[in-house]
Amino acid sequence: MKNIFERSKHVFHSDAFAEIIKDTIRFFNGTPIQYLPPRESFLGTGVYALYYIGKSKYYQSLYDQNRTGYNQPIYIGKAVPHGWRQGRKLQGEQSNELYTRLCEHQHSIEAAKNLRLQDFMCRFMILEGAEADLIGTVEAALIRSYHPIWNSCIDGFGNHDPGGGRYNQARSDWDVLHKGRVWADKCMGKPLTLKAVEEKVRLYFEKDNDNG
Repeated sequence: MKNIFERSKHVFHSDAFAEIIKDTIRFFNGTPIQYLPPRESFLGTGVYALYYIGKSKYYQSLYDQNRTGYNQPIYIGKAVPHGWRQGRKLQGEQSNELYTRLCEHQHSIEAAKNLRLQDFMCRFMILEGAEADLIGTVEAALIRSYHPIWNSCIDGFGNHDPGGGRYNQARSDWDVLHKGRVWADKCMGKPLTLKAVEEKVRLYFEKDNDNG
């Protein structure tokens, strides 16, 4: 018997699944805006977006888009349950991973010499129980939809301290543009120049304006 490959027999498609993702994005966009981090801690995992409302020379376009409403995130991320990456999510476990992640971003912004925490707001959606399995999918769908600059052009905002013995890598574009994180200054690799990263920012918003 010949083993004939037919691609169509391997492709899964579900209109119902696509509608569920659209529904989660609609819900996400309707969640209340909060300070970064929110004033009260909370339990939960899920997805979140950060919004810039300051007047940095780099992000004037974001200020224009967000001063009358929170329309364009600067960054989108996720916080997953313990054991998620190993496929062993613990049933019934409650954690504050989402709140903790937002607090980590607070510290990165406060460390940067040219950013102010008060210029950032956030929104988030808690996904727990069976819905927690959608976290990665929803994050990816939001990034595709909004193409935030800190996800798609200037990388490194969500990075953690790599730890001793692993500082041979270069500083990320984000750490070149927003110098201040102590651990990033220990990275010994050769990063892009500030001028080169600034040019990436300029081209990002130039392309965004052309598409708009």
